[in-house]
Amino acid sequence: MIRSMSDAAQQVERQSDRTSDEDQISDEERRKRRRKRRIGAYRSAERVLARPGFLGTLRERLALLDGAQDLYDLDEPSDIYGNGVVEALEEKVAGLLGKEAAAFFPTGTMAQQVALRCWAGRTGDPTVALHALAHPEMHERNAFSQVSGLRPVRVTSEPRLPTADEVRGFEEPFGALMLELPLRDAGFVLPSWEELTEIVEAARERDAVVHFDGARLWESTVHFGRPLDEIAGLADSVYVSFYKSLDGFGGAALAGPRTLIDEAKAWRHRYGGQIFQQFPTVLSALAGLERELPRLPEYVAHARVVAAALREGFAAAGVPWMRVHPEVPHTNEFQVWLPYDPDVVAEAAVRQAEETGTLLFGDAWGPRGPGLAVTEVYVRAAGLEWTADDVKAAVADFVSRLAEGAGEAEAVSK
Repeated sequence: MIRSMSDAAQQVERQSDRTSDEDQISDEERRKRRRKRRIGAYRSAERVLARPGFLGTLRERLALLDGAQDLYDLDEPSDIYGNGVVEALEEKVAGLLGKEAAAFFPTGTMAQQVALRCWAGRTGDPTVALHALAHPEMHERNAFSQVSGLRPVRVTSEPRLPTADEVRGFEEPFGALMLELPLRDAGFVLPSWEELTEIVEAARERDAVVHFDGARLWESTVHFGRPLDEIAGLADSVYVSFYKSLDGFGGAALAGPRTLIDEAKAWRHRYGGQIFQQFPTVLSALAGLERELPRLPEYVAHARVVAAALREGFAAAGVPWMRVHPEVPHTNEFQVWLPYDPDVVAEAAVRQAEETGTLLFGDAWGPRGPGLAVTEVYVRAAGLEWTADDVKAAVADFVSRLAEGAGEAEAVSK
């Protein structure tokens, strides 16, 4: 529903002021302002495809623990250095993933360094084969080599998982193969079940262990058509996150053979992960496993409805080219590519939220070459309220703002 004309007029005036202000500031400051404005639009929007908890207020985040008495006996003593409720979570995760044991970690960055360090001690080879777009390569400041004495080597940089032939034919030895499932920076992509089993077999042929970076593994069951324990069973060890898909406060778990997990807990202490008390984060993880995990297949199914409606909506609106990647999403998250400058589409997305209360694209937009922008789309509980027609109507409104922004940008460039 369009808000009042006076509100719209004020918005136009504010936009003019922002344009003048931005001429005088640095690129870094401009990015910070746009991010703040985008998050503000996300928080105030009445309709979104996903409403990630981490953008909520402290009061809203604490509400996640409402009903915690149904998750764990709150009359039990609190945890101290990883016992009590932490051990209960570890046992639950090990069972879900079909592993002997699991260890809770404050971060996935720490969990995976520890896992692969432990495997390097067993194989005698610190070389870790991974994808060029894997999270440790893209987002962790070279932590493997700088902190843990590991040597990452890139099997491929193609926007897909490595193939069995690439693993089998890689030109140097490696002690561990790390597979990110799904591969987020390539578009949340997964191989087929047959391809995954062949990749794992190829690594085994080379006497390498297999570790899954399963930060979002929870979402993969629909695509693979297999339960979690069967998927995780292909790997020697698996890391999972409690906040990326499950909306917890944070935290991660590493699951695998008991001997590996016992050693991992010793390294967890050395890395500073033996935290005195962690019950709020652990309870939020238990809440995510109880409330969000069963709903993920529903989110994945609806993401496919949203993706198809986006394609149809942009075609009907006359946009000359766009891409949903993957065309049929493998999880409840996917990419959208548009042939416009990222600043233009980012502005259109925020303006749509500010002026109509509907936020179609809530994530940041980035460049993928001259005049090409990409963003990530997440579909969660809030998105289930959208029909395909709702998505198409939002696209039509978005494209009208996109055309205005593109025209303004062209006029400025002249």
